[in-house]
Amino acid sequence: MLEQVFSESLEQFFSRETSNILSGVAERNLCGRLAMYLEASALSNNIEGYYADPEYNRKQGGQVKTILDDEMEIVTINCDLILHSRGEIMPRDNLIAIEMKKSERPESEKVSDRARLRTMTKPGYGNEVYSYDGETHPEHVCGYELGYFIEIDKDSQTYILQKFSSGELISTDSYRF
Repeated sequence: MLEQVFSESLEQFFSRETSNILSGVAERNLCGRLAMYLEASALSNNIEGYYADPEYNRKQGGQVKTILDDEMEIVTINCDLILHSRGEIMPRDNLIAIEMKKSERPESEKVSDRARLRTMTKPGYGNEVYSYDGETHPEHVCGYELGYFIEIDKDSQTYILQKFSSGELISTDSYRF
C-alpha cells in the first residue's frame, strides 16, 4: 500500500508541477509541493493519522532528530520529506522518507542523501541505543518502511528514482516527466 501511495503522489507531482520544476524553483518548494500530494494520497488510501512533513527535524520531547552513521557517530538529520505519525502511532510511526536533489547538485550531496536513506530505513538494531520495537521511541531515527531518492534533471525532463528498504538500495529506475 505504501508503494501505491508514493506512486500516486509522485505521478500527481510530476503531472501538476512540471512548469514549477522547469522554472528552476528551489528544492524546498518542490518537496513542499510533493508533501501535499503524499499526504492526500495517504488519506485517500485509508492511511490516517500520518503527516507529510518537509524538513522535519524533531523527535519525541522536541529534541532534534539524530541518526547513527556507519562509524556509529551521532549525526543530526533533516530529511527533505517524511510521511510519519509524529510519534503518535507507536507500532508504525515512520512510513516513508524522501530525499530530493536536482541533477546539477554536487555528487557528494547525493551520496550523503542516499546514505541517510539507508540509515533511516534500517529496522533498528534491537538495543537500547537504536531500537525500534513499536512500543518505545528509538533514541535515533530508524524504522522507515520505505525510502526514496529522487534526482530531477529539468533540462532533459527526466528523473532517477531509487527505492530503499531495510537499509538497502532496492531499485533504480529512470523516467520522463
